[in-house]
Amino acid sequence: MSLSDRTVAVPTAVTGRIDRYFKITERESTFGREMRGGLVTFFTMAYIVVLNPIIIGGVAGSNRNADVLGNILPIAAVAAVTALVAGVMSILFGVVANYPFAIATGLGINSLLAVTIVPDVTWPEAMGLVVIDGIIIVLLAVTGLRTRVFTAIPPELKAAIAAGIGCFIAFIGLVDSGFVTRVPDAADTTVPVGLGVGNSITTLPALIFVIGVLLMGILVVRKVRGGLLIGIVVTTAIAMIVQSFADLGPSTTDRSGWSLNIPQWPGSVGGLPDLSLVGDVSIFGAFVRIGVLSASVLVFALVLSNFFDAMGTMTGLGKEAGLTDPDDNLPNVGRALVVEGAGAIVGGAASSSSNTVFVESASGIAEGARTGLANVVTGLLFLVAMFFTPLYSVVPLEAAAPALVVVGAMMIAQIRSIDLTRFEVALPCFLTIVVMPFTYSIANGIGVGFITWVVLATARGRIRSVHPLLWVVAVLFVLYFAKGPIESLLDG
Repeated sequence: MSLSDRTVAVPTAVTGRIDRYFKITERESTFGREMRGGLVTFFTMAYIVVLNPIIIGGVAGSNRNADVLGNILPIAAVAAVTALVAGVMSILFGVVANYPFAIATGLGINSLLAVTIVPDVTWPEAMGLVVIDGIIIVLLAVTGLRTRVFTAIPPELKAAIAAGIGCFIAFIGLVDSGFVTRVPDAADTTVPVGLGVGNSITTLPALIFVIGVLLMGILVVRKVRGGLLIGIVVTTAIAMIVQSFADLGPSTTDRSGWSLNIPQWPGSVGGLPDLSLVGDVSIFGAFVRIGVLSASVLVFALVLSNFFDAMGTMTGLGKEAGLTDPDDNLPNVGRALVVEGAGAIVGGAASSSSNTVFVESASGIAEGARTGLANVVTGLLFLVAMFFTPLYSVVPLEAAAPALVVVGAMMIAQIRSIDLTRFEVALPCFLTIVVMPFTYSIANGIGVGFITWVVLATARGRIRSVHPLLWVVAVLFVLYFAKGPIESLLDG
């Protein structure tokens, strides 16, 4: 064999091993689809590196997001650890679980920390609760309990969860883009949200979003490869041109402005990340500060939210990707659940908050991603993003949000497998679907669906058809929804 032959053979052998490991050909995918899928997933969820610091970060001297001692998490440091953990966990999930489900800081948990938990404890103590939450989640996965709950969910509810997630991510896109807005005087009206400003599309960013939805819709209809990625890039370019003339600010100070990122070339490209928050955690500090009972209630809320948010997301993504078996279960889901649970441990230890599977991964799946290789691509981009935070913040939410709406339209198709003629099936599935977007929580939708399923099955005289684990989960959700009164009783 000549030197030139060996040179050609090496990359072929390497790609062959990668193909076999990730089962790319077996899942009827290609390297190109996986790369595109990983890119699209990154672009649709990269906002978390900008948004998470806003939710849990603070500025020295300000009371915003200050803990019980008045300390804050520096915004630059939160951005760095958010990208770091998202990168590491997405790669780990892709390599171990081999699914195209990217991982990053969960929006529900970080808001819970900032609004509910931190006023009573320090940030290191709050992150300690997140670590404990993650340890419990991993133990539940290792023992197989989490998998058994996963497989005990009726197929109709699994389909409803997937459809509900479709509605949820579409609603996220509509709200993030400013297409749907909160009515300023909602307290004085029965209409809590409206279309744009004054029930009209009057802002340029909202118009950019509309253009993006139509453009991506056209590309998908025309079956253009990389349609969502092309749509994000083109819409971003249009937004940058508009910004150069309109010079808009953020929507926080200008109602006609951009929702988060301003589409303009940044003053600096990047720099070394601040990773000082890694390891700044107190595992049992909260139990000492606020007491065992109060801290345990907070851990219970974290566990239940994490447990079912991830389970519901993976169910929906797996069905959309065609990776589930005839019973709508994910093969080897146990490994996936263990790694996902580890995201809470790593996220808490790094002070980025609990990390979980991101529903925006559906955008990469829509581009053809079917294996963990797409996750590796997404994870590597997050690691690179640590050094180039200003650069990727060029993409406004109005350019990424259209992908969520288009993917939501794809996922709602799962409703076709639900027998809506049986009301004992229709009501739980309907509530699962609508409660997710209306309460901005996947876990809430699942909980309401479980409780209603158990009650109506019993009323129908089919109590024996309900898996015992569904009863257990339904009772836990009742306690979860009643956590406010329970906390009041404990405080009393």
